[in-house]
Amino acid sequence: MSRFLVWVNKRLPLDETVKEHLTEYFAPKNFNILYYAGSLLLLMIVIQLISGFFLMAHYDPTSQGAFASVQGIMYDTKWGWLIRYMHVDGVSLIFILLYAHMFRGLLYGSHRAPRELVWIIGYIIYLLMMAEAFVGYVLPFGNLSYWAGEVITSIIHAVPVIGPPLTTLARGGPGIGTATLQRFLALHVVLFFLIILAAIAMHIVALHRVGSNNPDGVEIKKHKGPDGKPLDGIPFHPYYTVKDLFGVGVWLTIFVSVIFYAPTMHGIFMERTTFLAANPMVSLPDVTPPWYLSPYYAMLRAVPNKYYGIAIMITSVLLPFLLPWLDRNPVRSSRYRPVYKIMLIVAGISFITLAWVGEQPPLPKYFLIERAATALYLGFYILLPIISKIEPTRPVPERVTG
Repeated sequence: MSRFLVWVNKRLPLDETVKEHLTEYFAPKNFNILYYAGSLLLLMIVIQLISGFFLMAHYDPTSQGAFASVQGIMYDTKWGWLIRYMHVDGVSLIFILLYAHMFRGLLYGSHRAPRELVWIIGYIIYLLMMAEAFVGYVLPFGNLSYWAGEVITSIIHAVPVIGPPLTTLARGGPGIGTATLQRFLALHVVLFFLIILAAIAMHIVALHRVGSNNPDGVEIKKHKGPDGKPLDGIPFHPYYTVKDLFGVGVWLTIFVSVIFYAPTMHGIFMERTTFLAANPMVSLPDVTPPWYLSPYYAMLRAVPNKYYGIAIMITSVLLPFLLPWLDRNPVRSSRYRPVYKIMLIVAGISFITLAWVGEQPPLPKYFLIERAATALYLGFYILLPIISKIEPTRPVPERVTG
């Protein structure tokens, strides 16, 4: 170690940090492809930070200039279209990774003790990401983003007593305008982003404190060699850091392919009406949120009564916080819980169905689908405490399998 690094290390223990979180952090040796999502999420957060910084340099947060400044970025700024597509497509890809990351956690029981706090912090990050994405969705001030902002902020208005003043506070007035854009920009760039970064740091520290789960759901710390190291674990660095580099290469190839060949993904990542300027006088026949928020919007629409719909939507958002205590089976991984695995797959399919139907117009032919998918999704959480206590399980191995 050079004299400079020795000097720094005495004042800032970098070597201890590297040892604790990389070279001497032992991870299970049977990680599979689903475990790429965590490191790829960190990569995408960095890309969002860099691309957002350059977008900020040209953005005008006023109702008169917001849409024009975004169009200027797209058509008049050198490489502006690339930066914007990186940022917009990056949001959808982040949510794809988030859902994969969360599904993997549910699949292998990563929400179970002693990782309850890891799950809770991770789910808070997911909710913060949704809030961050929503305020960012309004900032381009296209016609769809304008009306989506009107509709979603109007949900706050339904809260008894405090709803109306909270809606006015969020909008900065009776409707979406310059004050709204300036508030949302501050939330998007500063407050939400800083909280997300702090939560990510807490998530990683909490994970490394209790250790990573694995597809078998068994604890590698129970079986250690004479040197005190887990027999079924390997140092995260260099083994998994090198493996993650391969995943980064594949993921960036996908990312670049989307940007260059299908940046709007046929209206899924960027809707057609986002390319039209906001117009309070021209409402849209079917205002729908972006696809990653549409499952909750579909649950909101599933019940004709507005207040019951909001209650169901809020319940669906809050129930995952209770998962560590709703799941009472001593076996963690769905590899050895066939009933739980079927329930989880059904809940996943219902959530995808809600995402699809939430993007459709509010027509009667979709109501039955919305209600059935909502019932199946909520039924997973409602039935889990009962099923997890009586379901038959398969024998769990003492040590991790290949």
